Amino acid sequence: MAFTAANGRTQSSISDINVTPLVDVVLVLLIIFMVVAPRLEQDVQVNLPGVFNTDPDVDALASALKVTVAHSGEYFIDNQRYDLDGAIEQLGAAHAADPLRRLVLRADEDLPYGDVRELFARAQKVGFPGMALLVGELHRHDQPTSHPSAG
Repeated sequence: MAFTAANGRTQSSISDINVTPLVDVVLVLLIIFMVVAPRLEQDVQVNLPGVFNTDPDVDALASALKVTVAHSGEYFIDNQRYDLDGAIEQLGAAHAADPLRRLVLRADEDLPYGDVRELFARAQKVGFPGMALLVGELHRHDQPTSHPSAG
């Protein structure tokens, strides 16, 4: 676009778009999505009971079939919700497809033992010889913290 100045010269205005604010907004959105996206893939939230000496061989459990029992008594297999009978039916189908696949249980620490024991007994009837339990790790506080003595 050209216009004539008071002295008779023709000047043109620069009509470029300033993209710096657009790039800033896009980068902020990218950072937000990078932080939020991994949190969307989390499992069913349960409070695992803790132990002091956990098994360091966690890689062996990576391919195992994971059953989660929430505090409300709901059963989850691969993030699909089931009642106890539906979960046992799904476990039976999974065991028939791969008899060597291990079974791992994640159960809320506040569940009554009877609920967990019922799942143990019925999983054994399906054909699983045992079940690994996922637990959280407790940290010992054997070493007292040293405080400087006031003199």
